[in-house]
Amino acid sequence: MRTFRTATLGATTLALLLGACTSGGSSASPSVAASEPAASEAPSVEATAGPSIASTLVLGGPPECPERPFCLLGLQEKYGLEFKEFTPLDAGGPLTVQALTGGQIQVGLLFTSDPAIAVNGFVLLEDDKQLQLADNLIPVVRKEVLDANPLIADTLNAIVAKLSQDELTELNKAVTVDLTPTTDAAKAWLTKVAIPTVGGGNGSVTVGSTNFYEQEILGEIFAQALEANGFTVERKFQLGNREIVFPALESGQIDILAEYAATALEHVNGGAGQATTDPAATSAAFVAALEPKGLVALDYAEATDQNGFVVTKATADQYGLVTIGDLAKPAP
Repeated sequence: MRTFRTATLGATTLALLLGACTSGGSSASPSVAASEPAASEAPSVEATAGPSIASTLVLGGPPECPERPFCLLGLQEKYGLEFKEFTPLDAGGPLTVQALTGGQIQVGLLFTSDPAIAVNGFVLLEDDKQLQLADNLIPVVRKEVLDANPLIADTLNAIVAKLSQDELTELNKAVTVDLTPTTDAAKAWLTKVAIPTVGGGNGSVTVGSTNFYEQEILGEIFAQALEANGFTVERKFQLGNREIVFPALESGQIDILAEYAATALEHVNGGAGQATTDPAATSAAFVAALEPKGLVALDYAEATDQNGFVVTKATADQYGLVTIGDLAKPAP
């Protein structure tokens, strides 16, 4: 599980400049730290049938990756993968992007909503054995506000139902790479996916965000959709880290926040280790943990922001790679 993201739009722009010498451009997501190990599984049977595809490829990632349960250690224990070698780079940043596009590595760790994936046409390998904890996006709302305005739940749930991994990545790209103003990117996305506008909302609500650009983008989407349904919306974005924003939510300074299920659950429960790789189970535990605080977690999105392993399209095509598990297949 990842710690709180601290990146801002400015940091992302700097990362883009640092990686500008790559063939396709680059971007970076915030650095993260892993926590408790996930349960191990027996290695894939296919991994024992001669040299695997992974054994011919170089993996790149943060220097601590070989000891981290959600990085190389997890790939070894859960997927049975042994790579040709490991190259220490950065935590989902421009060095990893540059090494992928330059061919110094063939598999790299990026974050699943990193706009660099879209910019460079990388293939995000499906985590088919669920190595990563379920950090699916999920709206959190004050119960008092939700009880008075049930339309809020309908509106936000309609948004997350449309929020696929590709859609979130493209939204991040639009703002941090294409430099589309956040308000314009949110409006264009809401129009594209045709979120229903039924009207009938009344009263004022406040949408907040941490100082992570992705949460601000989502906050703006929430705000515009609610305004379209008749609510008066105040925006309080870039408030700070989770230690600042969650007390603001509980105290009523803000009413709505885009969150990440596993990371937020472990924040609320003090790191009790309830988060799992199952988004439904993690979401249910999050709902239960929020109840005493007068908060409600709504539906979770398909989209996540968590560790992901990517390859170039050329590598994916060469080896027929769709999932992480495919790396355990015999090398051609």
